[in-house]
Amino acid sequence: MEQRAAARSGRGSAWYRRLVPVAAGLLLLTGVLVAVTVADDDKPAADQAPADLTQPPPSPPVTAPAAPTARVCGSTAALAGPATAPAGAVTVSTKQDLNDLTKASPPGTTFWLTPGTHTLAAGEFSQVIPKEGNTYLGAPGAVLDGRRVNRYAFTGYVTGVTVKNLTIQNFGAPRTNSDEGVVNHNSASGWAVTANTIRHNAGAAVMVGSRNVLRGNCLQDNGQYGFNAYNPKKVADIVIENNEIAGNNTDDWEALKPGCGCTGGGKFWEVTGAVVRGNWVHHNRSTGLWADTNNTGFRIEGNYFSDNSAEGIIYETSYNASIRGNTFVRNGLGKGPGNGGFPTSAVYISESGSDPRVAGPFNETFEVAGNVFTDNWAGVILWENADRFAGSPANTSTGSSTLVNPSTVTNKTCNATTIGRQPYLGDCRWKTQNVSVHDNTFSLDPDKIGKSCAFRTGCGYNGLFSNWGTFPAWSPYRQRAIQDAITFDQKNRFYANTYRGPWNFIVHEQGNGVNWSAWQGAPYLQDRDSVIKVQGTR
Repeated sequence: MEQRAAARSGRGSAWYRRLVPVAAGLLLLTGVLVAVTVADDDKPAADQAPADLTQPPPSPPVTAPAAPTARVCGSTAALAGPATAPAGAVTVSTKQDLNDLTKASPPGTTFWLTPGTHTLAAGEFSQVIPKEGNTYLGAPGAVLDGRRVNRYAFTGYVTGVTVKNLTIQNFGAPRTNSDEGVVNHNSASGWAVTANTIRHNAGAAVMVGSRNVLRGNCLQDNGQYGFNAYNPKKVADIVIENNEIAGNNTDDWEALKPGCGCTGGGKFWEVTGAVVRGNWVHHNRSTGLWADTNNTGFRIEGNYFSDNSAEGIIYETSYNASIRGNTFVRNGLGKGPGNGGFPTSAVYISESGSDPRVAGPFNETFEVAGNVFTDNWAGVILWENADRFAGSPANTSTGSSTLVNPSTVTNKTCNATTIGRQPYLGDCRWKTQNVSVHDNTFSLDPDKIGKSCAFRTGCGYNGLFSNWGTFPAWSPYRQRAIQDAITFDQKNRFYANTYRGPWNFIVHEQGNGVNWSAWQGAPYLQDRDSVIKVQGTR
């Protein structure tokens, strides 16, 4: 994640950490008809829930939801497990140690935890280490509590583990477990984490490895992330679906480690292939969902992002995604007023776009389409830092280079000697290119945001721009080179959108705020067939 000041100085911030080894209601949108997919009230009774959220929907949603889609936190109907032990399961009472029973049982065993609070041995690294194919299933009211003594709940490297219908809480002392998770701590492959409440833990509630499914969970009030998709060997083919991801980053890691870029409702790092669908991502004390560095093949659809203090979605130094049919409401209102005029947007695309040389879906056009944006600090920002590229000291994705032409173009080969000629000139950069922002509805009522929402503070903007290139001295991308590229040459287009309210735009260069007429007119030619209806002034 880069911030305005970081872009000017040639410094940014992005997360890169290694895992530490273990020791053993209906939303009213003026003039817009939106499909209602859930009950109208935003806070249902404890036992109210949609049909089984642990199962995939019959078909992918294509319409932005009018209300939150995964209201599972506190819902006994969505999260409760079986009242009796399944046939063949090992029953675990509150007086037994779950890891001891795991050691004594063969792979593929199902463990049914009885109602009540279960604890592990008192050591910091007392944890459950599953065997391959094990299932851990909770009865209604089954709680696994780390008592702020145990660091992790479920760890190890075996595949095919299922964790379901449990409340997992209080693992890790506050402000510990930085960039680590308590469930699937080692990001093992083939895990299914479904219909759990995972809350009040340090670090991340869940680490996500390859072929993981994270479905129908309440991931709430954890110290750093609701989930963190990272593995040193990279992550592929994951599903994040129908979860409520709320109130995370309670330890405020950006304050503990300034510039770390290490917070959010959920974080992705070098993930290939992700379906992110039907989640309610709200009230996180940072970004809602953040894809950072060489992610590709993301389908982000049918989610409801609301009241995240920073951006709803950041897609950074990555490739090939579709962000369709989502709803964004009141995101960025915490970060926006203090961000120095760089708009804190609901969707922030930073050095990311489609590239046909990167395999997988969406490699021709990166779509931001069919979304509904209501009273966010800003809408969609397309940005490219002129000083950030493989081999540059301003490359804050430590150790990473682009995914195109990797046998030739690396951090070492992108240097002062080579950078001025092809293929290095073109392939050392992450590019915001081939991005189509279309058929979205952008609504803004400044009175609902407050007096801080003003033209001068970056409120109510869409944007397509870069900074003046300055760094390093040997960079061929200095001065206006990238400003021209992102604006005129890289096939980035806004079109067929509907605007309501006093919208403005930043285009070409940082700080160049323009009105609707200038945005539509030559030389920018953006939103030529879109419609704006101004309601009120600032």
